[in-house]
Amino acid sequence: MLTFLSFIAFTGFVALYAWFRLRKDKLDSSDGFFLGGRSLTGIVIAGSMLLTNISTEHLIGMNGSSYKNGFIIIAWEVTSAIALIFAAIYFVPKYLRMGLSTIPQYLESRFDGPTRTIVALFLVVSFVVTLLPIVLYTGGINLESIFNISELLGVSKSEGLWITVIIVGVIGSIYAIFGGLKAVAVSDTVNGYGLLIGGLLVPFLALLDIGDGNVITGLSRVYEKVPEKFNVIGARDSVLPFGTLFTGLVINQIYFWCMNQTIVQRALGAKNLIEAQKGLLYTGVLKILIPLIIILPGVIGFYYFGETYYDTQDSVYPELVKKVLPLGFAGFFAAVVMGAVLSTFNSVLNSAATIFSIDVYKRHINREASEINMVWIGKLVSSILAIFAILTAPLVANAPEGLYQLLQQLNGIFFIPIASIMLAGFFIKRVSATGAKAALFTGLAFYILTTFILKADIHFVHVWGIEFILNLAVMLIVSYYYPARHEMDQQSLEIIDMTRWKFAPVFSIILFITTILIYILLGHN
Repeated sequence: MLTFLSFIAFTGFVALYAWFRLRKDKLDSSDGFFLGGRSLTGIVIAGSMLLTNISTEHLIGMNGSSYKNGFIIIAWEVTSAIALIFAAIYFVPKYLRMGLSTIPQYLESRFDGPTRTIVALFLVVSFVVTLLPIVLYTGGINLESIFNISELLGVSKSEGLWITVIIVGVIGSIYAIFGGLKAVAVSDTVNGYGLLIGGLLVPFLALLDIGDGNVITGLSRVYEKVPEKFNVIGARDSVLPFGTLFTGLVINQIYFWCMNQTIVQRALGAKNLIEAQKGLLYTGVLKILIPLIIILPGVIGFYYFGETYYDTQDSVYPELVKKVLPLGFAGFFAAVVMGAVLSTFNSVLNSAATIFSIDVYKRHINREASEINMVWIGKLVSSILAIFAILTAPLVANAPEGLYQLLQQLNGIFFIPIASIMLAGFFIKRVSATGAKAALFTGLAFYILTTFILKADIHFVHVWGIEFILNLAVMLIVSYYYPARHEMDQQSLEIIDMTRWKFAPVFSIILFITTILIYILLGHN
């Protein structure tokens, strides 16, 4: 009962706080609903970015992976800091200067309208096929485990999981549909503090227990038992070889933090460039600290459980939570988990609605659509996508390499082709619209063929790197025969103040050096 009451208390507080902050905001305009009225501050942007990125596919999936594979998967997190430096210094200032609401808008300026539409549809499909179902399913696993919903309702485990998925999906939809980006961002900030506190509490209490009241002693004992788990340098046959950092992983990180609508939309909603750069670089700091929450507990889980859960690695984190957290804290932590799920789920819904309304509906279905009509369409799209995600969530169960690895494999279907044409658009002037479209479909076909049909004996992150090179070659060859017809429209709207943050360069250098030091200090090979 105490667990349930603490869960209701924190969840209710977040909802009440979000309502209080938004009660006077205008949400019937596209800027108001989709971009938070371009009023977000650095702290809010960082909190929202972190919670949009970190959800139960990380808490469960990455801890499950580190339980089995150790710290080598830290690359997914700490290299994000370098990508966020690029976003803060180069990419986001360009987006804000152009007054963009969506990333596909840039593609129309650089290439043409059809390229913008194709990428917009790619993004909406990718949200529905990959991220939304996995977020809901992993959230369902954690909440079902903490509350034993199947036992409470007298149903099977699978039925309890279904019920949990439906509840989470409905609540997440309400945030996205009725509150827009600002409701998402404000609730994310509170849940972000909750995640840091609750997430750090799990390894802290576990190490306290292992070390007989001393956290440092506890960490030493875990290290002494499994020193190989703390190595950040992945072998060639590991789940994440070290070499992938220099092939596909760098492309994926630049795409995700510099070009992904769900992430960049927070920066596009900044009140000025200073706050946007603060938000991005603060997020970089958080991404370096976050392995304490989403990787270390998995290794601690190995100390406690050995290889017991090797066949069901995604269940180790919920088991660790139940083992170390007192009943009252378990309810609070369940509320934090719920917040992490809701954050990613409603953020993705909001981004999908933004893209569809602005890049598809307004351009192809109703060119005369009013602001109110655009918002209404956004809410309708969010509702449809939420229902689809709820129905497909259980289909992602039993991923052989764990849910996080599955998510990354699926992401590659769409992320790498889009990253290829975005980067070419920024840095290679001769690439034409025809070349970009050819690369989109070539990359898509190549990745699906090599990863899911032929199942080539090469790590899928290396496949990303090969695909990127292939896409560039296709773009250059096709552009040679079908050259660009016009120069990019370099319009500069500057809707907000474009003064740069004076501490951004120093902050960026510190982040970069810290990332390198992690690999120097924890690299055993």
